[in-house]
Amino acid sequence: MASPETEHSIGHAESGMASVQNIKLLENIEVKLTVEVGGTKITIRDLLKLNEGSIVELERLAGEHLDILVNGTLLAKGEIVLVGERLGIRFTEIISPEQRLRSI
Repeated sequence: MASPETEHSIGHAESGMASVQNIKLLENIEVKLTVEVGGTKITIRDLLKLNEGSIVELERLAGEHLDILVNGTLLAKGEIVLVGERLGIRFTEIISPEQRLRSI
């Protein structure tokens, strides 16, 4: 018969394996990653006046890190980089789980 300590260790190991299996199930789920450059509020009147060459000032300052969202929830901050001929995003700050919960 196993001692209570051994039973606890076995139970802990089994729950750890179950957690790893649960993570493995989630790994293939696709999510939408979005990089938000900035935004502003504009009246419909001003919106209708826009045409090619129009400039709209955004609320984000030049050089400020961009928001990285996953399924609409802020996950991180980052900066634009070139990856060959494509744009990429370098993560510069990961938002803590506590901060993410406050934003929901």
